[in-house]
Amino acid sequence: MRLRNKPWAGDFLRNHPQFVIQQPFEWKGKWNDLFGNEHPVHIEVGTGKGQFIVGMGKQNPHINYIGIELQESVLVSALKKLKEEELPNVKLMNVNASQLAEIFAKGEVERIYLNFSDPWPKKRHAKRRLTHHSFLSIFESILADEGEIHFKTDNQRLFEYSLVSFSEYGFLLKWVSLDLHQSDFTDNVMTEYEEKFSKKGQKIYRAEVKLRK
Repeated sequence: MRLRNKPWAGDFLRNHPQFVIQQPFEWKGKWNDLFGNEHPVHIEVGTGKGQFIVGMGKQNPHINYIGIELQESVLVSALKKLKEEELPNVKLMNVNASQLAEIFAKGEVERIYLNFSDPWPKKRHAKRRLTHHSFLSIFESILADEGEIHFKTDNQRLFEYSLVSFSEYGFLLKWVSLDLHQSDFTDNVMTEYEEKFSKKGQKIYRAEVKLRK
């Protein structure tokens, strides 16, 4: 689906520095200072329209959340949701996932969420998948000891690929579901895509993996 261009998106994001981090590279090693507390930091890579990150922030006030999205025209929707709630523990940033090691120091992130990432189905595009080993290396460089990645998708092939990629890289598979909404998992916060796909009867796949000591 073609992304609708919003020429005003950049200005809208810059006009809300209380919610959108304007100079993320300056906060490397100091993210607890930005939030003003020592709470764990969780990030969502590819936050989309923000339903998940805002929902998690409401559900877990003692965790600091950062939603990361490359497309300004998409991030404005997340910002609108965050403005309505005014959650002090949720921030947004407009950066590429490949830059995360320049933004977070080792150990600053306790958990990474990957929700309904682009599957890049063609083999020649595998390096663009967020569960490719090149991205897993970046994630490892910012995760705390025993830090975790929580991954959700409706794409079975991407899920199978990702489980192999996690295992080969050295992540420990903690929890896996081949049909999340029929499992005993509780407190699930759905994304916009998840709601759409589940209403169509599509299975949602989910995995939790963690760094080995």
